Amino acid sequence: MTGLPRPTNIDLAAAVDRTIPDVIAPDLRVLFVGINPGLWSGATGFHFARPGNRFWKAIALAGLVDRVLDPSEQDTLLRHGMGITNLVPRTTATAAELTSSELREGGRVLLDKVARDRPTRVAFLGITTFRVAFGAPRVILGRQLEPMAGAEVWVLPNPSGLNASWTLPRLAEAYAALRDPG
Repeated sequence: MTGLPRPTNIDLAAAVDRTIPDVIAPDLRVLFVGINPGLWSGATGFHFARPGNRFWKAIALAGLVDRVLDPSEQDTLLRHGMGITNLVPRTTATAAELTSSELREGGRVLLDKVARDRPTRVAFLGITTFRVAFGAPRVILGRQLEPMAGAEVWVLPNPSGLNASWTLPRLAEAYAALRDPG
C-alpha cells in the first residue's frame, strides 16, 4: 500500500523517542488523535505509516476522503478539513510503553491544541488511552456527551492491525459517523 521505503531494523531502533509533526490547521472538521507514533512513523516521519495500520483505508472506505491516501500524502488531509495529532508525541514500539502520567499530560496538551485550533470534532483512535488520559474509566465508543473546548468528542476504535476484533469494514462504519450530514 505504501510508497514509502521500508525502514531497516537500524532505522526502527533509531526512531525510538522521536516525534513527528502534527498535521493540523485552524477550524478543521475533524482532528484525529492517535495514541502515539509507532516506530515506522518515527522512522518515516509520517502518521500511521506501518503497512498493517488500517487508518488510511478506513477513512477512505468511510467516505472521509476520495481514495486511499499513502502516509506520505498526509498533508492532503488538510484539504479535506482533517488533521492528525497524537496524545503522546514520542515514538515507541508499543503503546504499552507509555506511562499514565504521559497520557494525562498529553490530554492537557491536547486540550490546549483544541482550544487554539477549534476543530469541529476531535476523534480519539483508541478507547483505553482516552480512559486513562481523561480519567473516564466508563467511557464507551462513539460520540461523547462532554465537548472539549467546544468540539464534539468521538472515541473510535484504534486502526492498528493489532486491534483485530475490529475488521476494516467495521472500522470504516465507525469512522463514517464523522462525515458531515447532507
